Amino acid sequence: MSSSRYRRMGAAGLMLIAAMAATGRGPAFAADDKPLVVARDLDFPSLDPQRAFCDSCMIYNSAVYQSLVTLDKDNKVVPVLASKWEISPDQTKFTFTIDPKAKFADGSPVESNDVKWSWERLKNMKGSAAFFMGSVAKLETPDPKTLVVTTKSPNSEFINITASSFMNVVNSKLAMQHGAKSDETAPTADTSEAWFLAHSAGSGPFVLDGYEPNVELRLKRNEGYWGKPAALKEVIIRAVKDAVSQAQMLQNGTADIAMQIDPETAKQLQGSNVKVETAPSFNFIYVALSPGAKANKVPLTPEVREAISLALDRKGILDLTLGGQGRLISTPIPLGFPGSRGFADQPTDVEKAKALLAKAGYPDGFELAAAFPALNVYGVDLSLLMQKVQQDLAKIGIKVTLEPMQFSNWRERVNGDGIPLTAVYYAPDYFGTSQYLDYFAMIPGTNWSKRAGASRDPSILNPRIADLYKKALAASGDDAEKLWHQAGQEMIDDRIILTLVSPDLILTYNPDIKGVHYSTSAMLSLADLSR
Repeated sequence: MSSSRYRRMGAAGLMLIAAMAATGRGPAFAADDKPLVVARDLDFPSLDPQRAFCDSCMIYNSAVYQSLVTLDKDNKVVPVLASKWEISPDQTKFTFTIDPKAKFADGSPVESNDVKWSWERLKNMKGSAAFFMGSVAKLETPDPKTLVVTTKSPNSEFINITASSFMNVVNSKLAMQHGAKSDETAPTADTSEAWFLAHSAGSGPFVLDGYEPNVELRLKRNEGYWGKPAALKEVIIRAVKDAVSQAQMLQNGTADIAMQIDPETAKQLQGSNVKVETAPSFNFIYVALSPGAKANKVPLTPEVREAISLALDRKGILDLTLGGQGRLISTPIPLGFPGSRGFADQPTDVEKAKALLAKAGYPDGFELAAAFPALNVYGVDLSLLMQKVQQDLAKIGIKVTLEPMQFSNWRERVNGDGIPLTAVYYAPDYFGTSQYLDYFAMIPGTNWSKRAGASRDPSILNPRIADLYKKALAASGDDAEKLWHQAGQEMIDDRIILTLVSPDLILTYNPDIKGVHYSTSAMLSLADLSR
């Protein structure tokens, strides 16, 4: 989620699973009627499951909607709406059988046409998560309980893609009654977004009970849920931006779980009755350059981009923003994913950076505009991070002007005229490396090729990555690993996406809450929680 997801905090995203508490859940009759309160910085661009792409979206989507399959704590595909599936030997045909017991919250059955409609709508909305459908050539529904997916080419990661919370299934009949469309007219003719802010149309263990932007999201148990009922009757996710306020809410009992506690604040909670758990994550923070942004003062040529990368003190950024509680990451493939091993830490070399700028014709530097979402993600304050970036680039004569803004405004600008320099975050949406090329690679049509301005500066496109991507999806094992690694090096060399740090997971909660753990596809699985 990309920013995600996160996206995409995100989103979500796929994280190293930490068994942070008992995963059992009490029976429905023992459910606690007291609302469970989660404190986090809400980043919803929408509550429409085919429009929303963020970390908070992953929590909401997985609680209210469902995918055909999901991943367990070992990243193994397990059933949800699909009771079984078959994959052709050449990895181009995927046949899913819908569980006959599956039904939406209004009692209507989940059918294959609902899946087809939802996925076509995701594609045609052309939003941030549309790339999930990029490999799909055809969707067929031979009967109400069978969906046949044919991909354009071999895609060994497609089954993992379907486990993402952004591939969730919507009650198509209900959504269409309120203006939702799935065809090519969806971006302009769909009028359902306002309805989705007050209603939900899913099959999950919760339903939407109310949403006040920048204040709170309320969910209530789906009393007619077709699977094992949620133990909690109500969940409230309160918008709390800073870590200190989240910690105070934990300590005074007004919150049960806090999701964005930074390392320094977590230290202050040690010794209290609050539980603090830490583990490495798959999430990362990055800065990005847009050679095609309209606001650029000078061309962001390969030499200029390399100079900017060399000026960044990544170790200093890790220490400043996270107190060292995390890992440096060199390419937009998270540590632990196929192709991520063997990259050296990216160097800091101010003198070489100055020489590159002089060679490019800017010995005295230049001005660079930087806009970014004013968020705290994974314990990283993006404003603090960008102040450090500003200081680092000043050492080579680049004068950076900082403009923090609301996430929605940032998203509109970065997808419109572009932003010369920005900072944002990403959390995996499924266990597979192709998503990082789909999102970050300089391939025509990817999110960041468009945001970087490929239409205005096609020189940033990298056909070598497109070739590696195709070969990797048709390969397996060590062969695929090598190809993903080569693609990762190409993304480093392009120097559009400059990855910085992979923060450790810090999850804090009150000890009477059971089942707290980071989920592979939900970030925080609300259905697993109980008192």
